[in-house]
Amino acid sequence: MQAISRRLGHQAISPAASTASLKSINPLYYGADHPRYGSTLAPKGVGHLVRKGTGGRSSVSGIIATVFGATGFLGRYLVQQLAKMGSQVLVPFRGSEDCHRHLKLMIVPMKYEPRDENSIKAVMAKANVVINLIGREYETRNYSFEQVNHAMAEQLAMIAKEHGGIMRYIQVSCLGASSSSPSRMLRAKAAAEEAVLREIPEATVVKPAVMIGTEDRILNRWAHFAKKYSFLPLIGDGSTKIQPVYVVDVAAAIVAALKDDGTSMGKVYELGGPEIFTMHELAELMFDTIREWPRYVKVPFPIAKLLATPREVLLNKVPFPLPTPNIFNLDEISALTKDIVVSDNALTFHDLGIVPHKLKGYPVEFLISYRKGGPQFGSTVSERVSPDAFP
Repeated sequence: MQAISRRLGHQAISPAASTASLKSINPLYYGADHPRYGSTLAPKGVGHLVRKGTGGRSSVSGIIATVFGATGFLGRYLVQQLAKMGSQVLVPFRGSEDCHRHLKLMIVPMKYEPRDENSIKAVMAKANVVINLIGREYETRNYSFEQVNHAMAEQLAMIAKEHGGIMRYIQVSCLGASSSSPSRMLRAKAAAEEAVLREIPEATVVKPAVMIGTEDRILNRWAHFAKKYSFLPLIGDGSTKIQPVYVVDVAAAIVAALKDDGTSMGKVYELGGPEIFTMHELAELMFDTIREWPRYVKVPFPIAKLLATPREVLLNKVPFPLPTPNIFNLDEISALTKDIVVSDNALTFHDLGIVPHKLKGYPVEFLISYRKGGPQFGSTVSERVSPDAFP
């Protein structure tokens, strides 16, 4: 009713249109035989929204964004940038009250259940922007790859389309997502892209590469493993090429797409960093930053898959949850059998007016916490001291 009231404030609604709007928010009308309405996204983006102030936190940007998956890695940086320009951010969460504590000064937390359509409608009710960051690189007993990465994205797009007041919809996928990928997660992400664009042709899809940052799930894992066991397993021979990107740049790209005049609507962007690394070269950067001697054990793909298989086999056969996969994640190992880089003719950061950071330097500076003896020390610090520096 709130969505209808807002629309009534701007224009008169015919009885037929009013009935259709009432049906779109009435749970009784949601069923297998319910006709899905056409997309109602504004063709000009959100540039025409009422704005007040100079653009800081005390300003009003006019954007009311529901950000699904905001409590994750990318979410904290995206929410920070949205809040910084005076947007109201609604954060649906399904965990404890502590899971969004780090965002509390910038958000309106709202409890929801991903499998309950009515609770999703409730967290979208007052929004004019929806951003979907939901994704997971491993399966659990409760959620499969297809449920998390595909089914949820399709459900959110359907509800957003029927909302009637959503001006922008942004779907965050993964670089390398393809129906022919050896990875189940990447295949599910590709299916989600198709489903979202089918429901909302004006949606924007961004496909970031492996993201690097303080809470990342690659360099932190490697550094922790290397410090604990004094070596790092390299899957395959370490020659797989990837194009890691700084997480702050990805958040900036999403905000840039949101703030444009609608030119990014209906487009797909592949967001990779300015440099292409092999897995071995990225590991070298990690060892160089934490100042440890690089020691590797090369694990061929068949053996790596063998080591990762027991968890996948036992996942739904034991009466207790299994540990989260760390280095040996079967689906990630499968994904590494192919290079994951930006396509030649893809839209990139450049098309959004963003210049991505190179990794060496500030983006990986968080790794200094792994140095032995403190930030200024480390096992290899003697290599960095010139003999001329001694008296």
